[in-house]
Amino acid sequence: MTLLKTIKASDFRPDAAPKPLDEATLTAAESIVNGVREGGRDALIDYAKKFDGRADGQPLLIERDALDAAKARLDADDLALLERVADRVRDFAQAQLDALSELEMDVPGGKAGHSIVPVERAGCYAPAGRYALPSTVIMTVVPAVVAGCGQVVLATPGTSDLMLAAAAVAGADRVLAVGGAQAVAAMAYGFEGFDRCDVIVGPGNRWVTAAKKIVSGDCGIDMLAGPSELVLVGDQSSDPATVAADLLAQAEHDEDARAFLVTTDAPLIGKVEAELDKQLGVLPTAATAKVALANGAAVLCESVDQVIATCNALAPEHLELHCNDAQAVADKVVNAGCLFIGHQSAEVFGDYGVGPNHTLPTAGSARFSAGLNVFTFVRVRTWLKLDAAPQALVDDTARLAELEGLVGHQRSALKRQKS
Repeated sequence: MTLLKTIKASDFRPDAAPKPLDEATLTAAESIVNGVREGGRDALIDYAKKFDGRADGQPLLIERDALDAAKARLDADDLALLERVADRVRDFAQAQLDALSELEMDVPGGKAGHSIVPVERAGCYAPAGRYALPSTVIMTVVPAVVAGCGQVVLATPGTSDLMLAAAAVAGADRVLAVGGAQAVAAMAYGFEGFDRCDVIVGPGNRWVTAAKKIVSGDCGIDMLAGPSELVLVGDQSSDPATVAADLLAQAEHDEDARAFLVTTDAPLIGKVEAELDKQLGVLPTAATAKVALANGAAVLCESVDQVIATCNALAPEHLELHCNDAQAVADKVVNAGCLFIGHQSAEVFGDYGVGPNHTLPTAGSARFSAGLNVFTFVRVRTWLKLDAAPQALVDDTARLAELEGLVGHQRSALKRQKS
């Protein structure tokens, strides 16, 4: 049985990627969002009982002291692990923030510039369905804290000591113990005892994604993320066993995940296929991974230029370069959520906190968007301070307003002309 179908690059249609949302999910999610928006706390609890298995009397909001208590209960080695990962993510986020400078410059009649202003309240979502994801707690909360947000809330249906300790280590102020579309609605619109958030970030299932689309505009969101995906570029220098292991690491996410091998080396495809079959035999998540592999393909290219063109057309969430002169290939790729350059740069290191964020654009949206980062939580706010508007500026503004037929604009400018 072929695990990874082979397609010639000339026959490959990268624009056939599945969309992250369907109309039925959007319609159902909208009903949930509107229910929470209108019904507040009571509606939120009802949905949490229905979809999260919430028990009567379970806390809806878990405050910082309870997060710290969970942290104190956690195994010391596991706590140290969370702290190391958070430190690496925090260092990277701080370096990103430091790269963005405030601006002041001379303009006619005075000064103009921009300031860097964090949003006041950030809402971070971390899934806890098939698996609880403390790594996502760290990836979403830490950049918000580094950005300087006044309050950072984590929403998750998973309230184990591991998840709560991760929230404490990352710096969350409180946890909303709810998942799904109802959690997104609660963060977007608030309820009694819980202020609405200014931006909502983090990955989730199709219900979470649909809800984020629905509330976008009432608050900010990071992206609409679909199933996870990996494109791996290989050639004669690639180790088939490592390539197969990296493809399977992607495929085990869920049955909708996608993994592609893009190569100019036809023999590599057969070698990777054999390794996939071998490694699936001892992989605990083989049932999921095997289904997901069918969503991908091995794309056989005629040249390195065709490899690069295929990668740019796919615009993948993750792009691993297991090839000779990987940096030269990376320099020509313009569409990817995150690049992993060279044989040792496994995507899983990005998943688990080497520094860059693992919340990344999917389904080709890397063509126009970037992954979650510290800039998601700040605004570049411009300002203008004129001591006296020069006559030339008054005249230009008044005339342009006149050309557009906006007489009120014209008169406002003329009030500043010199007597």
